[in-house]
Amino acid sequence: MFDRLTERLTQAANALTGRGRLTEDNIAETLREVRMALLEADVALPVVKRFVEQVKVKALGTEVVGSLTPGQALVGVIHDELVTLMGGQRRELDLRVQPPAVILLAGLQGAGKTTTAGKLARQLIEARKRVLLVSTDIRRPAAVLQLQRLAEQVGAGFFPVAAGAQPRAIAVDALAEARRGGYEILIVDTAGRLHVDAELMREVQEIDAGVSPHERLFVVDAMAGQDAVNSARAFGDALALTGVILTKADGDARGGAALSVREITGQPILFVGTGEKSDALEPFDPDRMARRILGMGDVVALVEDVRRNVDVEQAEKLAKKMSSGKGFDFNDLKSQLQQLLKMGGMSQMLDKLPGGAAMARKMPAGQGDRELRRQIALIDSMTPRERRRPETIDGSRRRRIAAGSGLQVQDVNRLLKQHQGMQKMMKQLGGGKLQRMMGAMAGKLGGGGPFAPNR
Repeated sequence: MFDRLTERLTQAANALTGRGRLTEDNIAETLREVRMALLEADVALPVVKRFVEQVKVKALGTEVVGSLTPGQALVGVIHDELVTLMGGQRRELDLRVQPPAVILLAGLQGAGKTTTAGKLARQLIEARKRVLLVSTDIRRPAAVLQLQRLAEQVGAGFFPVAAGAQPRAIAVDALAEARRGGYEILIVDTAGRLHVDAELMREVQEIDAGVSPHERLFVVDAMAGQDAVNSARAFGDALALTGVILTKADGDARGGAALSVREITGQPILFVGTGEKSDALEPFDPDRMARRILGMGDVVALVEDVRRNVDVEQAEKLAKKMSSGKGFDFNDLKSQLQQLLKMGGMSQMLDKLPGGAAMARKMPAGQGDRELRRQIALIDSMTPRERRRPETIDGSRRRRIAAGSGLQVQDVNRLLKQHQGMQKMMKQLGGGKLQRMMGAMAGKLGGGGPFAPNR
């Protein structure tokens, strides 16, 4: 989402390399680049003006201490201001109320409210909460059906919509059902429009009055740009919003909505949607997001991805196999490639590593993930014996594997060379070193999460 912004801000900071001190002149020169970077990212103009002014005030005259360069000093100031701009401290859902707690989702059509309702339900269910979903979108039967299917997928309850019922009545009846059924949380998915209009606002206000939500969350598309600012202001005037959910952050968004909507609504961003799958919803942490914007990575998010997606038992088995000298075959490699794809692929992993965003920008769009899938296709074209014993793959077998996967012999050769390199590395980690290392890693991959119950 922030690729271009990250690139521009990094260039601005690098321009100060070799300077001994931050001065008014070099700060002004750098902040011109920062201003342009933010405007290109579709950040609202008033937000840009306030941000740049705050950075200037705090950066002017900052001394370079020890090995800290002027570029690093200014990046530190920009980081702190980005954190402040996006809300400061991370805030989680406040569910400390008498059940059922009501969560109302509001926003424009196409922002991803229905999908977000399913994702949010999944997270809450994983935290051992009983969740009921209801749609008040009576104009789009497909939206009701979509939410019903999402409820079935994530294991949530679903309140059916009676024919001819009005949105407020549907929400009120769903709340009564949540009380009767012992549900702890009711998520209300409201209707949207292509643009803000008076009818939409009246409808959502009536629903709000009928069920008195404990959380009123504004769902906004990260790719909406300046439209996100306008709709955020309209919904903020109509409802006493308590938070924001930013969706489609994995798309070709410039990031302006994330940096503007907090300032406009006065409410924190609680979650970021990073894909279509039901688990693609991340808690929003201003400090970690600021680090990612500035190309510092987000190792904490990477560890959380590993915790969710890596099979700990399989990792321990692989470690034992390596330490016993049995080797690293193509079945093992395929398993590792599949787990990497489950974590969002190469681009998302690089985005969370310090300096990784720069490496990802050098790769053609999607190349990393395409290469992973190509390698899996090659392995799938091998016989079980070839996977277990790569050394048996001669010239004729290479041609057959290439033909079976629709790729070239050169691709097979490259995969075999990669495997040999990994096998060599594994041997160097022999003598129990790998088992101890992976065992220690596996021990750290326990449960947890933003809604995890106390143990």
